[in-house]
Amino acid sequence: MDKAELGRRIYDVAHLTGQFTLRSGRTTDHYFDKYRFEADPVLLDAVAAAMVPLVPAETEVLAGLEMGGIPVVTALGRHTGLPCAFVRKEAKKYGTSRLAEGADIEGRRVLVVEDVVTSGGQIVLSTQDLRGLGADVREALCVIDREQGGAEALEESGLGLISLLRAADLSSE
Repeated sequence: MDKAELGRRIYDVAHLTGQFTLRSGRTTDHYFDKYRFEADPVLLDAVAAAMVPLVPAETEVLAGLEMGGIPVVTALGRHTGLPCAFVRKEAKKYGTSRLAEGADIEGRRVLVVEDVVTSGGQIVLSTQDLRGLGADVREALCVIDREQGGAEALEESGLGLISLLRAADLSSE
């Protein structure tokens, strides 16, 4: 499946119309529900397969961010054979009390994986945490860059953004 077809399929599954309140408090009559493409196993598999060539060759661990990055990183790991870490927004206060679960990240080249990038804020915060744990993080890979300042925010933090699709690639046409 080419990128144009993938963009159409994601749009068809995830674009909703109705009355929605956004995180900002504004209301809109259309909404993009990213979890809908992540919950479709056939579509998620196609997304992951298309992302494989975008993974930098030096990558040793894929790190998916809570919550939307987790299904994407799991599917991508299946296609690349790379181990995965699952990164929480904050370390849990019980059990292992870890911020990053799964694969060991210390001293390893880690690629942050996210579903959708808007402002890039959570990637910046999570990358700081991962670096604090000894990970070598240089890039983030996302399914969709909404082109709303995320790439610039990551660049200011010393990160490159690699995206499979941009907002302009998502349409019903």
